[in-house]
Amino acid sequence: QVQLVESGGGLVQAGGSLRLSCAASGRTLFSDYYMAWVRQAPGKEREFVASISWSGGRTVYADSVKGRFTISRDNAKNTMYLQMNSLKPEDTAVYYCAADRAYNGIYDYWGQGTQVTVSS
Repeated sequence: QVQLVESGGGLVQAGGSLRLSCAASGRTLFSDYYMAWVRQAPGKEREFVASISWSGGRTVYADSVKGRFTISRDNAKNTMYLQMNSLKPEDTAVYYCAADRAYNGIYDYWGQGTQVTVSS
């Protein structure tokens, strides 16, 4: 069992930056999980944002955020991050972190989400 708690969301002007954090707790090792950020804008389906491998050596990004967002993790702190730069109004969404133990694209655990709002 893994509990995930996101933080760091807020209101920012277009072109600004935010850093999201996802703190994990539970009996299993954080490093056992492939981690991802997924977002959901109002009236839209959930959208993959970025993922990171167990040790952090491999990252994948959605085309819409490539070059602007950076995903990272600190297994010693059981925490994953999403540095978001050059934010656009279309980045407005609830951002969720998710954990995938089997690396099969099916997320076993989700956080409660943190709201990111980018004003134009």
